[in-house]
Order: sequence, then structure tokens, then C-alpha cells
Amino acid sequence: MKLSVLDQSTAAKGRPEADAIAESLALARHCDALGYHRYWVSEHHNSESIVGTAPEVLMAAIAATTPRIRVGSAGVMLPHYSALKVAEQFRVLEAIAPGRIDLGVGRAPGSDRMTAFALNPDAASAAERFPQQVLDLQSWLSGSGLPEGHPFRSVVAHPAGPTLPQLWILGSSDYGARLAAHFGLPYAFAYFFSEGRGVEEALHLYRANYRPSPRCPRPHATICVWALAADTEAEARRLLMTREHWRVGFEKGLRMPLIAPEEAAAHPYTEEDRMRIDAIRRKAIVGTAGQVAARLTELAQRLALEELVVVTWTFDPVARRRSYELIAEAFALTPAGEQRDRAGAAPAP
Repeated sequence: MKLSVLDQSTAAKGRPEADAIAESLALARHCDALGYHRYWVSEHHNSESIVGTAPEVLMAAIAATTPRIRVGSAGVMLPHYSALKVAEQFRVLEAIAPGRIDLGVGRAPGSDRMTAFALNPDAASAAERFPQQVLDLQSWLSGSGLPEGHPFRSVVAHPAGPTLPQLWILGSSDYGARLAAHFGLPYAFAYFFSEGRGVEEALHLYRANYRPSPRCPRPHATICVWALAADTEAEARRLLMTREHWRVGFEKGLRMPLIAPEEAAAHPYTEEDRMRIDAIRRKAIVGTAGQVAARLTELAQRLALEELVVVTWTFDPVARRRSYELIAEAFALTPAGEQRDRAGAAPAP
């Protein structure tokens, strides 16, 4: 099974937000060396928790400083932007790292309504045009040209090259699944966001309604799942306290930086908060490398998946890197150097 990474560039209390971007670059290089398949970054706005606001910019830095791993967005929130501009950005990224670029697009705002309006005053109606935007984006990315009668038929996205970015549809409901199936595109379900609700239905709809396309003759799906491994189960549970605190605040409308586990443990939670934390602990994929690997394997087998995308939050970036190390070891991922030695060159994407 392939393992990939979703990095959301989380900010931590007491540290400059810019550190989160530097940590994303460092983690990308680390996961490239460990043998992970993809490294995706997210787009959020007006949040003190997640400060990766420009995935296309962060991707350029990652693509230029890693030799092997696929680099992608999870995703670009397309209603904020012109489909042409996104196509141009990702054609440039493809020129930086040929054959290694994924373009995941979503319809959600990745922000509050006011911020969405600030990004694009026409955002509400743009979301309704999302399917047409995806269709236009496909045409500009592939260089196949827009159809007869399209007002922008004469417009071409540059630069051209021998390889193309791979377009993905992202979602956490059946809408994205149906759209990805209709257009014959790969589909990624945000399992961590919905805590798995609706995943079986979404994947069934995607596979049952899939229309083969030249680049993707069969359906290809993955899920983004939250997981955390440490050297001991007790340490993993301690580290989880950071996310527990954040999640309780998130459900109250707060978007605050991550806090240390010790501060989270001392927080004056209400009885309702503690009930919510208990529910998080029961579902969390957290523990030793073996425990996490077993849960991830069971999940992948149950959903008939050949790839999982793992997202991990910790207050301490060293703990996050260690988690990805342990999971890579548990799944016997092949380090990048060994992959090149076996193939005689960098592996094909």
C-alpha cells in the first residue's frame, strides 16, 4: 500500500506563524527521504490555526527542494480563483518538477463567509459554477483546447511541457464523489474532517458511477486520515491532547494556534467538553507504530483502498517527524535512496 502526507501548516502558540511554513518545507524533505508517495498541502484563510494560505507558492518551494516525492494541493479552493490562472500556476509547477505535480481542487471556501467574499466577491455564484470551472481547468491543463463556442477558446495556458499535472477532486460528501466520477478524475475524501461519516457512500457512488477517461481508465480513490504514532502508547496519547484541545475549540468556532500537551491537560474543560474528548479518543488512530499501522491497514482493506494520505498534528514538530518515521517503518516504506538504487533512476510517478 502507498502512503502519502497531508500537511496543513499548523501554527503553534508562542512561535512565529512563519515557522509553520519552514516546518512544512523540512517535513516535506523528511517524508521524501522516508519513501512517502505524495506530499499535499492545504489552503485555509483567516485562521490562526492553519496558516498555509497559498498552496501553489508552498508547492513551488517543496518541488524545488525534493528530488522524488509527488507534490500537490489538497486543495486549491477553485471558486476563489480564475480557472485559467490556476492552470497557469500548475503548468509552471509542472515545469519545476516534471511528472510530480498533483492539483487537488475543492468547492468549499476554506474560510468564513466574510473572508471568502474578500477573496472573491462573486464567491457564492462561483461555487455554483464549480463543475464548469473544473471542465475549463481540465482543458487548459491538458492543452486540448476549449470547445467550439467557448468565449475563451483562443486562450492557451502556458508553459507547455512533456508532462501534465494530475487533477484530483477533493470532498467530504457525495457531491465531490459524483463530480469526480462524471469527469473521470481521481477522488480524495477528507475522512479526518468528517471523522469518517459518509465515506462508504461517497466511495460507492464514485466507483459505481465512474466514467473512464484517457488518463484515468479506472477509478482511483484515497482518503485523508488523521493518525499519530509515538514510541509508546502513553506518549502518543499525551501528544493527542493538543488536537483534543483544538477540536473542542474548533467546534465552538475558535481557530487558535496549537498548544502544548501540558497546557491542554490543565485546561478547565466543561463536562460537555470532556464527553467530546472521550469521543475523540475512542476514534483516534493513535498509539505505537504497530497499533497505528494495524488500524490504517484495516481501514484501507475495509474501503478497498491502495493508498492512504496521513495528516498529523503535534505541538512539537520533532514529534510529528517522529510519527511519520514510525509509520514509514511499520509499513516498510522504501527510503528514497534505495528506490533510486533499485531503479537506476528516480521512480516514475
